[in-house]
Amino acid sequence: MLNISKNRINEKVQVEQFKAFQLLAQKSVSSVLIKLAIFLGILALAAMFLPWTQNIRAKGYVTTVRPDDRPQTVQALIGGRIEKWYVREGQLVSQGDTIMQISEIKEAYLDPDLLERTGGQINAKKESLTAYGTKAKNLQDQYSALKNSREIKYEQNLIKIAQTRLKIQSDSMDLMAARVKLEIAEKQLNRMQELFKEGLKSLTDLETKRLSNQEAVAKVISLENKMAAHRNELMNLQANQVAIQNEYAEKMAKSESDRMSAISDQFDTEATINKLQSQLNAYTVRQNNYFITSPIDGYVTQAMQSGIGEMIKNGDKIVSIMPKTYELAVEMYVNPVDVPLLDLGQKVRVQFDGWPAIVFSGWPNNSYGTFGGVVFAIDNFISDNGKYRVLVSADPNETPWPNEVRVGGGANTITLLKNVTIGYEIWRKLNGFPPDYYKGKSEDAFKTKVPLKKIK
Repeated sequence: MLNISKNRINEKVQVEQFKAFQLLAQKSVSSVLIKLAIFLGILALAAMFLPWTQNIRAKGYVTTVRPDDRPQTVQALIGGRIEKWYVREGQLVSQGDTIMQISEIKEAYLDPDLLERTGGQINAKKESLTAYGTKAKNLQDQYSALKNSREIKYEQNLIKIAQTRLKIQSDSMDLMAARVKLEIAEKQLNRMQELFKEGLKSLTDLETKRLSNQEAVAKVISLENKMAAHRNELMNLQANQVAIQNEYAEKMAKSESDRMSAISDQFDTEATINKLQSQLNAYTVRQNNYFITSPIDGYVTQAMQSGIGEMIKNGDKIVSIMPKTYELAVEMYVNPVDVPLLDLGQKVRVQFDGWPAIVFSGWPNNSYGTFGGVVFAIDNFISDNGKYRVLVSADPNETPWPNEVRVGGGANTITLLKNVTIGYEIWRKLNGFPPDYYKGKSEDAFKTKVPLKKIK
């Protein structure tokens, strides 16, 4: 049977009587199966030349284009006690609608007349500020008056000095005349004494000349004393100039010091007024925050506090609000090796979780249930998961994304790259080569900024 021996037994044994020989005689592969295999091989070979779009697949989440369109958490600006709720979960609220009312719990703010009392303090300080301003102005006027008075006193003293000098000159001339008279009187007395000795003049004439001489001496002494007094007066007037400067300098320095003190008190009072005004504004803002309002138009999705009478602290989360209108986007995370292949405006196919789809990643035109998108932002730093975040917005030239898609839902993305054959793609994957990427005629289209939908 293996044709090892030249002795054959098939002529001596009737093989028709044995089923085993019949089974050995049957062919293991039928002709139909061979034809089918050949057809499939030809079909697979032909499929190697079919076009295939290279792509990058990634997972992501549904978000919004603008940060302020994402779910907003309303927080308590101040601590307090919950007094009343004005909304319920799922309710549509407008910007400024009251969500909750709280009451004060801090002792420093429990005074019901806190605003009025603080306002009264401000008014009192304003009056004090006016008084200090008036005092500073009066002291300034006093300083000016002292300055003018000093000038007048100084000028008056200069005039007296000039007058005294004139008096000294006059006394000097009178003294010279008196000395001449004294000299004449002495000569006349001497002649009179000689004549009296000779008996030519009487004793009466001699005594008269003696009296005239004594009068001349007295006149000279009087004029010398008068001139000395005027000289002393001149010295006093000259010294008085310095005294006037010192006296008024002291008075002016005291006046200026008082004025500076008044100005300093004025500034202190003004600072106190500003501090009280800031406190009043803070008190007003605090009382306005007893009513927590919605910052946007949207739906209350979750109340994070509950009950009446519960205490909350500043910064505690109150409710979460989803904006009423928003523009969806998808944030996908790609491996660092694929980031150089991405560019702004690049086409992306998006499959949303829970949305029925038939996806052929290499044949985007034959995929159903996927929606078009374009890349509008690429992070420059890596995320905590070791991948780069890429934001994709809806393609305005394709079917709009369904309204049933919610923020936070999952999404699978397919970023389209170069068109190649299936055979080349299989060869690339077997060798571990990166996808081919080039910028040809569509480069300008990729660089074009994608217009975003207008948000109502």
